[in-house]
Amino acid sequence: MSISQFTQLLCGIALFLFGMSVMGDGLKKVAGSRLELILYRLSNTTLKGVLLGCGVTAVIQSSCATSVMTVGFVNSGMMKVRQAVGVILGAILGTSITGWIVCLSYLGGEGLGSLLSTATLTAAVATVGILFRMFSKKQVLVQVGGIMMGFAVLMFGMSTMSQSVGALGESEWFRKLLISLANPITGILIGAVFTAILQSASAAVGIVQALSATGVMSFGTALPLLMGVAIGASAPVLLSAVGANTEGKRAALIYPVAGGISALAAAALFYIAHAIMHFPFLDTLMNPFSIAAVNTILRFAMTAMLIPFTDVLESLVNLLVPDKKTENDPALRLEERFIGHPSVAVEQSRLTICSMAEEAEEALVDAMKLLTSYSEDGFKQVEEREASVDRYEDALGTYLVKLTGHELTDRQNKDVSMFLHTLSDFERISDHALNIAQSAREVHEKKIVFSPDALHELDVMNRAVAEIVRLTFSAFTESNKDAASRVEPFEEWIDTLCDELKMHHVERLQKGTCTIHQGFVFNDLLTDFERISDHCSNIAVAMIELEADEFDTHEYLSQVKEKRSADFERVFEDYRERFAL
Repeated sequence: MSISQFTQLLCGIALFLFGMSVMGDGLKKVAGSRLELILYRLSNTTLKGVLLGCGVTAVIQSSCATSVMTVGFVNSGMMKVRQAVGVILGAILGTSITGWIVCLSYLGGEGLGSLLSTATLTAAVATVGILFRMFSKKQVLVQVGGIMMGFAVLMFGMSTMSQSVGALGESEWFRKLLISLANPITGILIGAVFTAILQSASAAVGIVQALSATGVMSFGTALPLLMGVAIGASAPVLLSAVGANTEGKRAALIYPVAGGISALAAAALFYIAHAIMHFPFLDTLMNPFSIAAVNTILRFAMTAMLIPFTDVLESLVNLLVPDKKTENDPALRLEERFIGHPSVAVEQSRLTICSMAEEAEEALVDAMKLLTSYSEDGFKQVEEREASVDRYEDALGTYLVKLTGHELTDRQNKDVSMFLHTLSDFERISDHALNIAQSAREVHEKKIVFSPDALHELDVMNRAVAEIVRLTFSAFTESNKDAASRVEPFEEWIDTLCDELKMHHVERLQKGTCTIHQGFVFNDLLTDFERISDHCSNIAVAMIELEADEFDTHEYLSQVKEKRSADFERVFEDYRERFAL
């Protein structure tokens, strides 16, 4: 092979990989932004997992991408290792579809058959694709154009590879090399190493197909190479274990363990049978179509062989990666692997911010308990929850900002904007919970005793604030706009109640039934309660305004309070009656 042919081969490989990447990205977009969500939601049985893993891999044209995504699901707690086994087995089978797509580049003939030749098909697809990309105003057609352009580049790359190795069929050294690869051990090792370097099983199979087009590759040479490709394809997935937790590392090991065991078992069974029966078809010359067929049959056999042993696979990876101390990262769901899959990233962000809200609410509930029953353990628990909420805010803020740099749908943009706008409000509520706990500690240490009237008023305020937090957080986690619309009149009543309690406190000071020391703590508590209700209002307003494609908090609140609609008055009166002194 001359230097010119070698560089042509490298160029063909590069075009093939690029075209496959572009086509896969386009297919993901056209298939729908919820493709990844379907993958982990519907993989509760092994058979479903295999079918879904196979289907998703066939769409996105990469078993590595499907497997790495699955590792991310397991690492974030969305999926169990048991579920991941089925999905990854399906990915091993699904990646064989690319070989059949590559076969299109070898179509040809005379007369009418020339209409289906590689050059004609590539030219037609590329022309239609670029027209869609440049002139269509519909986003779906633009994405379809991207798929077609990716397909055309893939086909051109495959043709370039085939042309570069076309003369090898006449080379004696190439014939000797292929004969040496007929040795199962040599062929499997070279196939595995070559695929690990390329980081793509599809590209490796495509190159084997290109070599088979020389007309000198036999079945006995191709089979061990394809077995090696099945093993080497696990290398990129194995790299995804870096930085993963225990469960994530176990999931990352599934592909190399499953691929290695099944490929070697298939090799052992086949060559033992050959030693006994002496198969005559090992010398049969292969072509791109037969390579695709053998690759599919091999991967089907590998998958079928392991399906009955999914429990054994799970136990094996659990044994290889022993349990460690439980990771307690509150932002565990925020996988960097999901940034390239916005539908999953947004869903994970939603689940994480809901967990953050739950933690903030628990901190507030614990802090309020300290006002009537103080304990140092309870105070430490509030501190721990507040610190946890801070970690949530830091992780979510960083993650959401990264997510905004990717192409999002209108719905995803609204969700991300709402998360960013409400993040600090949840965090501030936990801060006020800690303030309340500190006030409770001060009451306990200084042995401050409130008057019966003050205790009654604090009890009413406690119940009102606890209720508005429950209402707001429930509305947020359930995306309930009707419930969110009840928050503002409730917040208005809490503001009124705070003003009333401050006036009552001044009256008690004048009568001498309360002291200055009691007054400081009492006023601090009222300030925290009022601020908490304000943050609840901010969360509800963000939900309502962003859904309406607007975000002007002051304008919205001004209109709501000035107009005070019948619904507003009705809700206001309801809460006034429920939380009256």
